[in-house]
Amino acid sequence: MEWLTHSQTGFRQAARYLLGMRLAIIVTLLVAVAVAETTITLAHRAEALLLCLLYGVLATLGWLWFSRRPPASAVFVSLTLAADLVLIGFWLYLTGGYTNPLVSLLLLPIAVAIILVPGRHSIVLTVSGVLVYTALVLWHTPAIEHQHHGGDLAQLHLVGMWVTFALTAAILLLVVGTLARQLRAQQSQLGQFRENRLRDEQIISLGLSAAAVAHRLGTPLNTMTLLLDEIRSATAGRGDEHLEEDLGMMQQQLALCSGHLQQLTQAAIEARNAKLENLAVSTWLKRLRESATLLWPAGPIRWADECPEATVAVDATLDQAVLNLLANALTASPQWVAVSCQRADNARVEIIVEDHGDGLESAFAGAPGEDVVDSRNGLGVGLFLSNATIQRLGGHLRARVSDQGTTMVIDLPRELSEHDRPRMLVAD
Repeated sequence: MEWLTHSQTGFRQAARYLLGMRLAIIVTLLVAVAVAETTITLAHRAEALLLCLLYGVLATLGWLWFSRRPPASAVFVSLTLAADLVLIGFWLYLTGGYTNPLVSLLLLPIAVAIILVPGRHSIVLTVSGVLVYTALVLWHTPAIEHQHHGGDLAQLHLVGMWVTFALTAAILLLVVGTLARQLRAQQSQLGQFRENRLRDEQIISLGLSAAAVAHRLGTPLNTMTLLLDEIRSATAGRGDEHLEEDLGMMQQQLALCSGHLQQLTQAAIEARNAKLENLAVSTWLKRLRESATLLWPAGPIRWADECPEATVAVDATLDQAVLNLLANALTASPQWVAVSCQRADNARVEIIVEDHGDGLESAFAGAPGEDVVDSRNGLGVGLFLSNATIQRLGGHLRARVSDQGTTMVIDLPRELSEHDRPRMLVAD
């Protein structure tokens, strides 16, 4: 496998646009020679044509180099653009020097350099272009072999200036504009990667804190379990029903805390092994319903009776993410919470959590869970972790806030069955 740096990838993508620019310049030079020969007789026509042929060969070799083995440094790209300036300048030297209306073609390599190479390289190339133009002013050879009428030459020069302007503008639009759009897209991707990395670092720090707290909670839970057994032994035979009920509730809560710690350990193991399981949506929601019933026995959660026939890839962390959203909904709306499911399209499934609470803060609307925020109801960290978990599995979390309450939409990719998967043709 060939590993390329970010700059190498950019140079490989720019290879065909550079080839297109150079081929456009070569065609322009050849057409200019052909048109000029209809009006005047060039003194160095053969040399100019041979130079165009050499330029075409070098342009093709540069395209093969950039597309097959892109350079790791921008120095080589700058050298090829400098070669463009030299070749164009030499062709202009053979065809009239600075009086040639195509002298503006020297701007094209400079414009590409400003987009493609670092600032110091583009400055050097700009100065080089000015020096080439200056050399054409100081040293030039007669381009015309025989004397011609001055009016024809002036008209030819004016037409050439118009054609040069139109071609330069078109090439700048197609080549430089496309390169600029690609660079902006790459910068946007880098910004997104940077945000994801910062979010992952926050998640790692929260995970380390949770692991440390879970480790410290093990000892007091064991101590409380031993004390509970001693209290049961000391109060055995008294017949106090209220005390027995309280001790039973305490034992149940201690078992629930121990179960949460075990789930945390199991989730860490599954996350480390990247273990996912494909479950039908109905089966997964049934598992979520059982977990929610254990956590909130009296919770007013209404679960949908019907679910679409679809399969999703889930793990323990996704279960916890949905349970976090349910906890937030119950905190905001203790009287009514509803969970439903629907198919968004052929490749997506939506899990919808609705409540009749006051709604999330405006910072969460539209893109909830992007940052850890302060919240008196404890919505910030849980929502942040839920959103990160859902995005890790290829999903999206959206929020809709209205006067009736808040609707959280978990958009997950659907696992395609063998019948639905597209078949690939393998050539022998």
